[in-house]
Amino acid sequence: MDTFQTRLTSGARLLVVDDQPANIRALGGLLGKLGFEIIPALDGDQALKRVGICRPDLILLDVLMDGLDGFEVCRRIRSEPEWADLPIIFLSAADDKEFTLRAFEAGGTDYVTKPFNRAELVSRVRTQLALKFARDRMKQLAEDKDELLGILAHDCNNHVGGIRMTAQLIRDRAQASGDLRLQQMAESIEQASGLMLVFMKEFLANAAAEHGLVTDSKSLSLNKALAGVVQRHQESARRKQLTLRLDLPDLSPTVLADPAALDQVLDNLLSNAIKFSPLGKLISLGIRDAGPKAECYVQDQGPGFSETDKAQMFRRYTRLSARPTGGEPSTGLGLSIVKKLVESMGGHLECVSSRGEGATFSVRLPKATEKP
Repeated sequence: MDTFQTRLTSGARLLVVDDQPANIRALGGLLGKLGFEIIPALDGDQALKRVGICRPDLILLDVLMDGLDGFEVCRRIRSEPEWADLPIIFLSAADDKEFTLRAFEAGGTDYVTKPFNRAELVSRVRTQLALKFARDRMKQLAEDKDELLGILAHDCNNHVGGIRMTAQLIRDRAQASGDLRLQQMAESIEQASGLMLVFMKEFLANAAAEHGLVTDSKSLSLNKALAGVVQRHQESARRKQLTLRLDLPDLSPTVLADPAALDQVLDNLLSNAIKFSPLGKLISLGIRDAGPKAECYVQDQGPGFSETDKAQMFRRYTRLSARPTGGEPSTGLGLSIVKKLVESMGGHLECVSSRGEGATFSVRLPKATEKP
């Protein structure tokens, strides 16, 4: 294991922070001979500057220093997301449980007392570096995987879209010529390609959400957002003989939300209500006041959800007991994405439902102080 660690961590960059030059020389002499690059810092302020400039792989940090002590230096490093996983080994002459506890509470990953055993110190340095490089490698592999899948999904999306368009043309010509068998085959291809398109769209949205959503919240009219989504879905509701009833207040509440994210949330909730509603039913949409937040809701008369459904409805790739009533595609990704989008805007998503009694999804968003 030691041979593996030596090979893996050779050439790593170490920031050694101590207000005693003799201690830095001693550590630098020991670790420099082993192939590590040593960056010295004589106080906490100098250490903080060099972290950003030199990008060390590990920090050896003295506890007691003039000015900023080691605990404060560690806390400030941990407050920067870029350095949240940087291994920090505290070095101290104080073999005290309270010091050790404070070191770990500040964000340290290890604690070594002086005078240290050289073999032990080198082993701990190599162990922490090996763990860091393993985390970095796993993170890079995950990013490479997501990038590849994103490229594949994007390219497939274009090709499948072309297949679906061709199937629609064949279906229309077969219908005009009375070729029932060809029409059925074309409809089957159209339905399958439509399912693939929905899945790829939601897969890409979910992949983006996994990497942390960055939303740009602005002052928006909730009336306008809800009216817009109803207009976009009128035709799909008409095809299933559904009535969309919109109840908007005279004075539209202004909320803080990302326009694209809010549209995606409302589109998803209304399309689900249409998808799972039997023919001829009513879907109600409206806005209610909720104190510091404004609430919009989508209420359907579909099959509703069981307690088991409600416990897992916001998980990825979860298929619930309800099934689309018109053969529409369902991927099991939509509600997990909706929840992440709502929470990224500082909002809250809630579902009230009982089996056989429909469902009401409510989205609460913070009110804005300024008009859009």
